[in-house]
Amino acid sequence: MEYFKILLQVLVASTIFNVWLLRFGKSTEYRGANANNMKKEFEAYGLNETIMFLVGGLKVLFAVGLIISYWIPEILNISAAGIAFLMLGAIGMHIKIKDEPKKSMPAFIMLIMSLTILVL
Repeated sequence: MEYFKILLQVLVASTIFNVWLLRFGKSTEYRGANANNMKKEFEAYGLNETIMFLVGGLKVLFAVGLIISYWIPEILNISAAGIAFLMLGAIGMHIKIKDEPKKSMPAFIMLIMSLTILVL
């Protein structure tokens, strides 16, 4: 079970790094309101650039925490809980702008994986 938990930690962290560091300025089928980059997506949610960088910074920080927690286990729960909380917010934003359910599926999956990390 420990290996499964580590796998989830790596998957969640890798996904966060991919979205916020590699695909930040790119279009994906999951962006809210068919935005073609992260900034436009946050604008669609009614959020400004400062909030975008705050949310992104927290997500990357928590993702780093998931990786580092292999060596410093004390930070695992705060990192997983932080990502779970932010994923709830992401789902709420998709609902707010009436996106089709498919667009919030990645956030929902990340929420489930983060909660699973917490209970394992």
